[in-house]
Amino acid sequence: MTDPDRDRRMKQLEEKLGTVRKKERASGPRKDDPHSQAHLAWRMVTELVAGLLIGFGIGYGLDLLVGTMPLFLVLFTLLGLAAGITTMLRSAGELQRKYPAGKADDKSAHRAGDDEGNRDGD
Repeated sequence: MTDPDRDRRMKQLEEKLGTVRKKERASGPRKDDPHSQAHLAWRMVTELVAGLLIGFGIGYGLDLLVGTMPLFLVLFTLLGLAAGITTMLRSAGELQRKYPAGKADDKSAHRAGDDEGNRDGD
């Protein structure tokens, strides 16, 4: 109970999809939207906050055990901050190797130049 007209249209659609897919593959990798990289920024923020919280927790726990309230709290919070910054810098280095600078989209550089020209003209 197949409709011959429907089968013909489906075949035409499959052919069109095939040509579009071939063009996409030939054009190279797709440019990422800058907002799609937001998870990388959140990862670095999370690493920094995690370092702070872990340092704070260890310091607070040691202060409760030993009885020297602000000493270990401040010391380990600062150590947690340093550890978080170190981890964040390591992640930034990984991202820099993965997405090297200088491979910016020519269109975005052209748009930035247009924006500056508009500001000067106003």
